[in-house]
Amino acid sequence: MSQPSAGWRAPWRKPLGALLARGAIDALIGSRKPDELGRHPDVARLFPDYRRRERELYQRTKIFPIMHLIAMRRDLYERQRWIAQSLYDAFVESKRRARSRMRYAGSLSAMLPWLIDDVEEIDELFGGDAFPYGIEANRPTLQALVAYMVEQHFIARPVPIEDLFVPLADAIPT
Repeated sequence: MSQPSAGWRAPWRKPLGALLARGAIDALIGSRKPDELGRHPDVARLFPDYRRRERELYQRTKIFPIMHLIAMRRDLYERQRWIAQSLYDAFVESKRRARSRMRYAGSLSAMLPWLIDDVEEIDELFGGDAFPYGIEANRPTLQALVAYMVEQHFIARPVPIEDLFVPLADAIPT
């Protein structure tokens, strides 16, 4: 049985899956499957058909969960405006390399027998990139996020999406 990483442990040093199994916590949201899933009768996915549901949601709304968000302190950006574009360019190149490795059929990048088929299915559904960068490609998701934040009283009123990000074209020094 694999040991969870330190980030998977609660402050009192118990694996979150174990806490879930014994009822110490009610739910767990995470990117890693707890060892207890499929092994303990009280640990189950809330939505066993999550893949189908996520696909249908995306097809209907064009909303798909954001994987990561990069933030930069405004004072740093104001002093070194070129950093935003350089950081963006580095992430674009990193993603290009990762996607290239994943698609190389000479040897699989992960021990998944249907990896290439899954990659092709994902490309078809998402138009080639399940995790696109930029405002326009993510506008439905960002608009939903802002609406939920207002609805749940995290923010008082909607914020224009463009106000959340620095304009990259303006980030390059002239």
